[in-house]
Amino acid sequence: MNASLLDGLRGRLPELALKTAAADLEYYGRDWTRRWTPAPLAIALPSSVEEVQGIVRWASEQRVAIVPSGGRTGLSGGAVAANGELVVSLEKMNRVLGFDADDRILAVQAGIALEAAQAAAREHGLIYPVDFAARGSCSIGGTIATNAGGIRVIRYGNTRNWIAGLTLVTASGEVLELNRGLVKNSSGYDLRQLVIGAEGTLGIVVQAQLWLTDAPPESNTMLLALPSFEALMRVFGVLRARLQLSAFEFLTDKALAHVVAHGAQKPFDEDHPFYVVAEFDADTEEKRDAALTAFGELLEAGQVADGVIAQSDAQAAALWRLREGITESVARYVPYKNDVSVRIGAMPDFLAQTQALLAQEYPQFDVVWFGHIGDGNLHINVLKPDAMENADFVRECGRVTALLAEALQRHGGSISAEHGIGLVKKPYLSSTRSAAEVALMRSIRHVFDPAGIMNPHKLLDTGSTHPVYGETA
Repeated sequence: MNASLLDGLRGRLPELALKTAAADLEYYGRDWTRRWTPAPLAIALPSSVEEVQGIVRWASEQRVAIVPSGGRTGLSGGAVAANGELVVSLEKMNRVLGFDADDRILAVQAGIALEAAQAAAREHGLIYPVDFAARGSCSIGGTIATNAGGIRVIRYGNTRNWIAGLTLVTASGEVLELNRGLVKNSSGYDLRQLVIGAEGTLGIVVQAQLWLTDAPPESNTMLLALPSFEALMRVFGVLRARLQLSAFEFLTDKALAHVVAHGAQKPFDEDHPFYVVAEFDADTEEKRDAALTAFGELLEAGQVADGVIAQSDAQAAALWRLREGITESVARYVPYKNDVSVRIGAMPDFLAQTQALLAQEYPQFDVVWFGHIGDGNLHINVLKPDAMENADFVRECGRVTALLAEALQRHGGSISAEHGIGLVKKPYLSSTRSAAEVALMRSIRHVFDPAGIMNPHKLLDTGSTHPVYGETA
């Protein structure tokens, strides 16, 4: 049956690249969660918007589910294809389409890597400011699908702040041009913003218009060692008041130990329980002096135990590696990841309660904390012991995540700050969204995709029946 289906797709689109080898199905059928066994129907690699249209129309006629695919660096199961879906990889649609100097808009295909888009912006003396460690492998389409944030949200905000327009292929194969780069547009619902963060459930983003901006002033980086958990938010308050911060990143001693074991240089002779990497404007002597003064006052007050301010670009890069290298350094454990957020004002109480909760519920596990504390985003990585069965590990982590979700609900937080809901966080969506909100989202999804073919089972269940799954899709 599968062969007959694919023959029909090949007949419809004879130039379309299709992959069906077992190694390709496994490679394209999973994301970084590594929790589900890949089992896609095939991998389609379109090279044009017209081919994407043809694929979607064929899939709609044949009731074949589609999983849009970018760099598959997601951490919530949003790009998993485990039930005979057709993976639509946009890796061939990776070009810069143009640059408008007047509007400072860079037009790109959705399959372009974030790092390549950043490089294209620099060629015009500007920057695309969304940034994080997976910049070399994640795609612009993937960052749009999850409204990715990253390490400089304090200064620039999330992905949705920088999307001037989108081209979307809907589940019926229609092409929508959303917003078209307008700064002001009060002509009804902003469907562009609805698509951002929708995880491919409302259609396939095939092109994007990115707003660019001026490069920031010369910056510098400092690494601070903190003697206690309670000092974290106090240090943030002082630095935010005294400096123009672009990043304020937090990590624990366990996180640092994993990065050092992975090849990074240990920054201090002594070990400390908590660390902060802060990036700040340093284009004038006054700003540089302000950083030294703030550091000295924090040291004298006992809020900081040690610290270093980078004296070169190479040293700044080495300090950033201590933060950006965490995910890679723990990857071999296939960690269970929580990506949560609360308002900055709620962060002290939430951090204290979460620390107590995890210490009580995870005494047998290595728990690695880090995050973008400056924007209220905390990452919690629970590492599986080698001797423990994965199913038992996931079950135990799911139990504790339910408790974490209850704490988030009490603090008005979100179970997903920037990784998306996907398959992993779907059971806990109600801690972030009310029943009325979920019902409206389900209705919106049905309007965009009445047949339920676009990334089914991700984000939320629609209540409709799909023949591929035999249950709600």
